[in-house]
Formats: sequence, structure tokens, C-alpha cells
Amino acid sequence: MVLLPFDAVVREHGAVVLRVCRSMLAVHDADDAWSETFLSALDAYPSLPHDANVEAWLVTIARRKCIDLIRASGRRAVTVERMPETASVLGLPEESAERSASADRVARAVSALPPRQRQAVTYHHLGGLKYQEVADLVGGSADAVRRAAADGIRALRKTMEAER
Repeated sequence: MVLLPFDAVVREHGAVVLRVCRSMLAVHDADDAWSETFLSALDAYPSLPHDANVEAWLVTIARRKCIDLIRASGRRAVTVERMPETASVLGLPEESAERSASADRVARAVSALPPRQRQAVTYHHLGGLKYQEVADLVGGSADAVRRAAADGIRALRKTMEAER
């Protein structure tokens, strides 16, 4: 099989690549990813094996370009028209002593839990994972994780009530 001219490859597979990009990104970012996909592919196309699945190859490049753009967007500063009127105290040394003390009490109480309960509470209640996902992560069954989380929350309530 002979490789097609690159402009024919773009015409043949451009729509599929664009659909992949639009499924992962906003429209303007998808257009950028589509362009970057074909620019990268243009460089590598001459060395592509003749029996390669060109569409799968392009979709793989597109997926990676989309992931690159998603990661890059997390590092970009977000502009705002107006600054908030009140400053945030999150993470600042000046944050309220009461709030800081409360957060320290909760952190100490969670760290005092047995390992299975601590993992179940942390991953499910704080991390938002489903019980099955926690079970896959730490081992065991979803029912065991549910029980450990319930026992952990009960222990936390007792600890926090005792400290009041």
C-alpha cells in the first residue's frame, strides 16, 4: 500500500479528528488541537509504515494534543474583570484562629482512625469516590469499605463530641 499525499489524508480523516477534539475540548480549543494534530502528523507522516492504520494514528495524536491543552489550561492564569471585594483567608497565616483550630481538630481525629477507616473516610467522604472505587483502590469489597466508612464517621462524631 502506498501512502496517500498528506492533503488527501487531511481531507479523508479531518472530520474524525475534529470530532475527537470536540468531544474532549471546547470549540476554540478543539480547533487548535485539530491544527496541532495535523502539524505534528505532517512531520511524522513520511516515516509512517505503509501498513499503518492512519486514522487510528491520527486519533491517537489528536487525543494526546487534547490532553496537552487540558493540562496547559490548568497552568494558565484566569483573568477577571474586577477583583473580589473581600480578600480570601484560605491558606493565609492570618486566617481565623477558630477556623484553624477546628481544622486541626478534624485532621487529628481523622489521623487517629484505624488505617482502613481513615482510608474509607478520606477517599469516599473527602475525595468523593464511590465505595467500589475505594475498594478497588485499597482492596476488599465495596460493602467492607462502606462499613469501614460508617464506623469511621461514627468514631469521628464521638471524638468531636468529646472534645467540645
